[in-house]
Amino acid sequence: FFFFSSRRRHTRCREVSWARRCVQETVSTQSTWDIRSMKEEGRKEKQQKKPKKDNNKEVTRDFTLNLHKRLHKIQFKKRGKRAVREILKFAKKQMWVKDVRMDTELNHFLWKNGIRHMPNKVRVRISKKKNQDEDAKEPFFCLVQHVDVDDFSKLRTENAKAQNKGNSSQLYTCLLYTS
Repeated sequence: FFFFSSRRRHTRCREVSWARRCVQETVSTQSTWDIRSMKEEGRKEKQQKKPKKDNNKEVTRDFTLNLHKRLHKIQFKKRGKRAVREILKFAKKQMWVKDVRMDTELNHFLWKNGIRHMPNKVRVRISKKKNQDEDAKEPFFCLVQHVDVDDFSKLRTENAKAQNKGNSSQLYTCLLYTS
């Protein structure tokens, strides 16, 4: 076998480091303005490709929420309150609205088995509507309603037609308490 002597190894290291330095010098001699302009051109191309979202229009969508994964490792006596909070948080995130209101039917559906036993999945209709109040801080509000389904398989997020289902259930609860 042929072994390199220690002297030979050191000279080889010097040759490699010299080659690296030469490459670095050639890269550093390019003007930084060229590199900056190339980056800016790339940014402009990316910006042109992405269409902007219009968050200022009324939208209604159906979602399936997996409450089971959102309530994992949550204390039993705090699960009901947390489920409501998670649904409201999800609606805020999806519709870009700070004012979120929940329908009474959805509230009854969540709490029907008690504070500990929340349903694993919930089908929800989230509607983004214009705020009619003159004193309102936000121009839009979000209404979250329950959609009753038998089976959750093959359900996807889809646009739905706006319905006045929430108003009738709120009216029903008001009549129930007055009579």
